[in-house]
Amino acid sequence: MRVLVAGSSGLVGTALVQHLRESGHDVVRLVRRAPRSPGESAWDPVAGSIDTAVVASCDAVVDLAGVAVASRPLTAARKRDIVTSRVQTAGLLSRTLAELAAGRDDSPPRVLLQASGIGAYGDRGDTLLREDEPLGDTFFAGVVRRWEAATAPAQDAGVRVVHLRTGIVLSAHGGAAAPLLLPLRAGVATRLGSGRQYWSWISLLDEVRAITHLLTQPVEGPANLVARADRHGDLVAALAHAWGARVTVPVPAPLLRVALRDFSSEVLGSINADAAVLRASGFVPRHGTATEVAHWLRASRRRAP
Repeated sequence: MRVLVAGSSGLVGTALVQHLRESGHDVVRLVRRAPRSPGESAWDPVAGSIDTAVVASCDAVVDLAGVAVASRPLTAARKRDIVTSRVQTAGLLSRTLAELAAGRDDSPPRVLLQASGIGAYGDRGDTLLREDEPLGDTFFAGVVRRWEAATAPAQDAGVRVVHLRTGIVLSAHGGAAAPLLLPLRAGVATRLGSGRQYWSWISLLDEVRAITHLLTQPVEGPANLVARADRHGDLVAALAHAWGARVTVPVPAPLLRVALRDFSSEVLGSINADAAVLRASGFVPRHGTATEVAHWLRASRRRAP
């Protein structure tokens, strides 16, 4: 397939482009600068500018664009950026696909895989959360609500849209795992809060495998991209065992709430997500247990991302 990828420079996007190309697909990366190769195309989501001909030449679109959530404090301005960057990119791509479909192009893209997140559900304790669960009322649930709604034009035009409600992506080279892996290299592991909260996770390898899988599967609407949900404390214990590290005194929840402010809900909140849709489509993760992913993280920590 010829796949158009937005947000290709991030952790998941970089790995996805590599995986797609290694799998034999042709990839076009959307970039916000002058293109440097035939495999790139310029766009400007703020100005609403995109090369429609390039979009029309592709079979599918994967949108992973959006400013990083955890890279800066969640000030009011940062929250606006988080929402705007996602709604603008998803909206522009969705409207472009709808216009191409309305123009009766011979073969416009009929698939949009749109990034989203399990933050959609909010802190739900031990409740098993499948894709048909109602959305929560947290800030991040509100982000997801607007993010996914921005794809309505494409859906209304008959494009198959999948909302990739991704869990915590574990990688040895960045992302959510970085704060956990850093102390492991010093021989210690630290639990955050009580450790009883559920963390729904997926390895970076399985994340890009799942996205590639969904390019051709008859799946529409939300799909939880998680391999498993573990108690945070159990995941830390598995990482500690794989590294031969010792688990130290936990970081108290009140301290995390002060230090992380609004983002503390993502660390201390409990989201027990179930990949019901992904599993029903036939996808099987390579790393399906905390032990498996812990050993994979350790084995890959010295490799290039």
